[in-house]
Amino acid sequence: MFKGFRDFMMRGNVVDMAVGVVIGAAFTGVVTGFVSAFLTPLVGVVVGAAGDFGSYKATIAGVTFPYGQFLNVLIAFFMTAAVLYFCVVLPVTKATARYMPKKPKTPKRPCPECLTEIPEAARRCSACTAHVKPLAVPVVPVAATGR
Repeated sequence: MFKGFRDFMMRGNVVDMAVGVVIGAAFTGVVTGFVSAFLTPLVGVVVGAAGDFGSYKATIAGVTFPYGQFLNVLIAFFMTAAVLYFCVVLPVTKATARYMPKKPKTPKRPCPECLTEIPEAARRCSACTAHVKPLAVPVVPVAATGR
């Protein structure tokens, strides 16, 4: 019983996920602190307020709608999303494209039996297992032939 649990916990993806969750929580604190310390006051400077809209209210037919807190949360959400996009997602995407280029895609063609996309050099469809004639001859590297 404990051996199975130990094997589950020592599997690489469980440990990686746990580390990702902890790092994500710490990063959330950093981004939230940055937004509340720097960006929210800038919004207050731009709109001529103190950066805190929590006291804003509207009264309609004797009912008070405290919309200020919603504005605070909405502004924090959009600023957090912008910080994450421009400071994390965009640089990581550019670095990935630069340092880890995508492999060229294998030319595909439809299987004559089931119309599933298969590589041109395939001799059998992986979906319906029908025999097909390859359109291109596969290139075997010299090192793989043992010469």
